Amino acid sequence: MTPKEILYVEDALGHAQFLTQQCREAAGKLQDKTLKQQAQQLAEKNQQIFGRFYSLV
Repeated sequence: MTPKEILYVEDALGHAQFLTQQCREAAGKLQDKTLKQQAQQLAEKNQQIFGRFYSLV
């Protein structure tokens, strides 16, 4: 990979990690079961995305 591509992957990793954290935090605060489940699903999806990007490095 070129240095520019590596920077892109690192940036994507940071975004995926941030979104995972934000979704988990939101899920912890939500009272509505449906919304809580949605936030948890989004956290899991972003964690999967993080894993895919991490496998590129």
